[in-house]
Amino acid sequence: MNKFGTGFDIPAKITTRQQLEEKMARPGFWDNPETAKSVVSQLSALKSVIEPVQQAGQQIRDIRDLFELAAQENDVQTLAVVEADLSRLNQLCEKIEISGMLNGPDDMRNCFFGIHAGAGGTESCDWANMLLRMYTRYFERNGYSYEELDITPGEEAGIRSITLRVAGPFAFGKLSCETGVHRLVRISPFDSNARRHTSFAAVDVTPEYEDDIEIEIEDDDLRIDTYRASGAGGQHVNKTSSAIRITHLPTNIVVQCQNDRSQHKNKAEAMRMLKSKLYMLEQQKRDAEVAKLYSNKGQIAWGSQIRSYVLQPYQMIKDHRTDYQVGQVDAVLDGEIEDFIESYLRYRAGKKHKQQQNQVEQPK
Repeated sequence: MNKFGTGFDIPAKITTRQQLEEKMARPGFWDNPETAKSVVSQLSALKSVIEPVQQAGQQIRDIRDLFELAAQENDVQTLAVVEADLSRLNQLCEKIEISGMLNGPDDMRNCFFGIHAGAGGTESCDWANMLLRMYTRYFERNGYSYEELDITPGEEAGIRSITLRVAGPFAFGKLSCETGVHRLVRISPFDSNARRHTSFAAVDVTPEYEDDIEIEIEDDDLRIDTYRASGAGGQHVNKTSSAIRITHLPTNIVVQCQNDRSQHKNKAEAMRMLKSKLYMLEQQKRDAEVAKLYSNKGQIAWGSQIRSYVLQPYQMIKDHRTDYQVGQVDAVLDGEIEDFIESYLRYRAGKKHKQQQNQVEQPK
């Protein structure tokens, strides 16, 4: 159930904000860091919706009053100020419009964000690492916090897979637009003959649910393995089998966590990821593509990409769902992906609206 209301239901969002603020003011609120962190995140997401709308309302009133005054006195300079204020108001309204498209029941949640190398061996592992840099730069520029939960390095270079927890306003809503296969075409730095190679990597985004979601998991359905953590982390990493891998046998979903030195904490975090994935799969089981992605049956290879990043023989990045494309490949790979996200949000909103119209127009 959506805790926040949908679209521009600002009164409902203000009520929810007040409830969260009251909860934060209660004695002992900070005794449970995980619960407190979730409430703070929800409050931040609500404020990111409420405040721009309230700000736009105030700007409209101010501009109206200023325009009436300038018109009465035929003040050309003040009218120029009004025009500049209208331009800024238009930019704010575009931001609010995007927020209105993030009205799904999970869009305001934090998320688990995974990158997985696909067909292409070392090339794809390097490509997965390039995507990791692109997304972490995007997180940093847009005020998202993130932490690494699990990583599997590539054999020669890059990463085979990585899972992050990402927190911030609309984290799942925005990053879910990136779910799918990403294709890279370039001159390989690993090929002594400087030939052009095609590499693939997949992005997997799951909303982070609170511990109270109703998902029953039978112990017999789980295979739990322990292993030594890999990557940076000091002497402890190579000496203690604290990392946890959980396989849900009925769906073949695999989750891993090696973030903490405590095997118990890693297991609890892995179970949270598994419950979130199972919950999302259950909610969207009629969506064949999502089911395919989360049951690990989809191929990270030709014909399944959502976006192509072509560096050779020309430079172009194109989203195949929306046909939005840009030639500034360096900027995009440096984290400037907001335009791709917004174009897909508009595409998704238009597609949803069209489906609703078709349902209304169908004869009973």
